Amino acid sequence: MHRLDARRLGRQALTFVLVVGALWGFWEAFRVLGEASGLRIGQFHPDDRTMPHIHDMFGQFFEPSRRNGPLLISVLWDAALFTAKEALLGFLMGAAAGFVLAVLLAHSRLLERGLLPFIVASQTIPILAIAPMVVVWLQKGSFAVSVIAAYLTFFPVTINTLRGLLSANPSALELMRSYAANKWAVLWKVRVPASMPYFFTALKVSATASVVGAIIGELPSSIQGGLGGAILNFNQYYLSSPPSLWATIIVASLLGIVFFGAVALAERLVVRRAPENVA
Repeated sequence: MHRLDARRLGRQALTFVLVVGALWGFWEAFRVLGEASGLRIGQFHPDDRTMPHIHDMFGQFFEPSRRNGPLLISVLWDAALFTAKEALLGFLMGAAAGFVLAVLLAHSRLLERGLLPFIVASQTIPILAIAPMVVVWLQKGSFAVSVIAAYLTFFPVTINTLRGLLSANPSALELMRSYAANKWAVLWKVRVPASMPYFFTALKVSATASVVGAIIGELPSSIQGGLGGAILNFNQYYLSSPPSLWATIIVASLLGIVFFGAVALAERLVVRRAPENVA
């Protein structure tokens, strides 16, 4: 079993490297061909400003973030940790709220019919419109950012978990009723185990959404210590140093990947080692 897992991880790592290499090659090839042919799409033209070399982006990590300042990689590391704390709190709050809401909806058809349309409608409101209002209402910078991250997290968790709770095996439910089990016992012994694959699928979607929510929430909060502040700062100097902004975007993407990977690992430990999945 351990040997098979090692081989699977090796194949996944190789696939990741190949995909990254292919994307790197496509970026550089498009830039070279675009410059050589004078390609222009509207106002876009491939050059050092619009499409810096990828090796320049990574090389920028080891350049000073400002004159006589710390290295960019040090600045972005601190910013990523700051944003990660906000995103993690928002992720946990949103996941908990979504799970509890799904349980309530699964046990009441009246609540499901009454609340579900409003839950869906809540996601049609642009996050950029909500973020400033949340900051003004709460007047607590980092916590307001976490609430914004939770707002993006709870919806996928609610919808997927509700579907999972309602997908429980009818035979198992009937058996529990024959034992005169109460709703609490049915929930934890039948419905929740059945919902775990759906729940973790939602968490993987929400994990990256929480990072996006945290970054967006930092902008109206005027928080300078996170990735949102770094993106805003380096955007002002984009004309003179495009790789700095691209390097910040790379760090933000890596933070989202780390969140996704943590949830995927938890899913592997919880779902695949559940009794019904062990031969």
